[in-house]
Amino acid sequence: MGAFLSRVYTICIVLAYPVWVLVGQTPQTLRLQTGKEIFEAGCVSCHGLDGKGQAPSLQAFTRPSTFPDFTDCAGSTPEADVQWRAIITNGGTARALSPIMPSFKDILTPDQIDKVIGYLRSFCTEKQWPLGNLNLPRAIVTEKAFLEDEVVLTSNVNVQGAPGVSSSVIWEKRIGSSGQFEATVPYNFVHEQSWASGLGDIGLAYKQKVFYSPKTQSLLSVGGEITAPTGDPAKGTGGGSTIFEVFAAFGQVLPGASFLQFQTGTEQPAHPDKVPRAYYARTAVGKTFARDHGLGRAWTPIMELIADRDFIKGAVTNWSVIPELQFPLSKRLHVLGGLGLSLPVNNISNRQKQLMFYLLWDFADGSLKEGWR
Repeated sequence: MGAFLSRVYTICIVLAYPVWVLVGQTPQTLRLQTGKEIFEAGCVSCHGLDGKGQAPSLQAFTRPSTFPDFTDCAGSTPEADVQWRAIITNGGTARALSPIMPSFKDILTPDQIDKVIGYLRSFCTEKQWPLGNLNLPRAIVTEKAFLEDEVVLTSNVNVQGAPGVSSSVIWEKRIGSSGQFEATVPYNFVHEQSWASGLGDIGLAYKQKVFYSPKTQSLLSVGGEITAPTGDPAKGTGGGSTIFEVFAAFGQVLPGASFLQFQTGTEQPAHPDKVPRAYYARTAVGKTFARDHGLGRAWTPIMELIADRDFIKGAVTNWSVIPELQFPLSKRLHVLGGLGLSLPVNNISNRQKQLMFYLLWDFADGSLKEGWR
């Protein structure tokens, strides 16, 4: 998700009321048929013909610091259409934004709102920016293809066998239209004969978009990561070898608010005698359910299928399934949670069930203090 959501409450403040007065019609018989016509009839007094905003001297209100520039692709592309639709339909309070943005559900039809959204999208002329419709829900293990500005806190807890907890803080920063930098700092608690804890192996990664199709609603990215042996082998918190990882991530929107995500990659350690080379493939399938006819708070059940195999003689492919749920915490949907259970399908004696969860903060949409009511 991106910064545009935290600024979109000013979108078309004078959109519907001036249009209604101009044409003297109900929404069902509104003569203005295109998004451009509706925008030019009702929005230009605030947002200007070019979408950058009318001159302050010509505006009827004091421009807030978060006033949008629709030509700013970095701010206007990361949000899904449903986020824009929710705010235009139900007003700024639908996403814990300012009530200066009123509800237009009794003035504009859903089709007219969609036309306005389509026209606002056209102000970003750099088409290499993927639209937020492909900003799919985050799976616990499968890397998404979309590029993000997020902080994620993850934790995995062993629920059988030897006790242990592994946690990580992940910072993701988008770079332009096609890149993302990521840093992962883990901290582990392990129990062998006694409890020990310490810093795990720190990872630095880069992800690059290589294919995007708004027509097929598909996105493909590739990336690489270097994991440094910063953990303590004596404590069992890591530190075996530097690992070089390359991967590809794919996202596909499916009908009915459903989606498919797929990731595959390989891990190549600098010291394979300490850490074996490995291959993995991960698939996540999910469907989002939202209140208020799809415009309210959203919950997403996801099922992941995970396969991995070490490149050593006699190794078998390990299979696991992870049923999970992503759920909203903030009203703005910029703070989310995820909860799942990793269940080994085979080789059960050597692998443990794990309770897995994460907290996600999309910092581009506002601070942790904002967007709760």
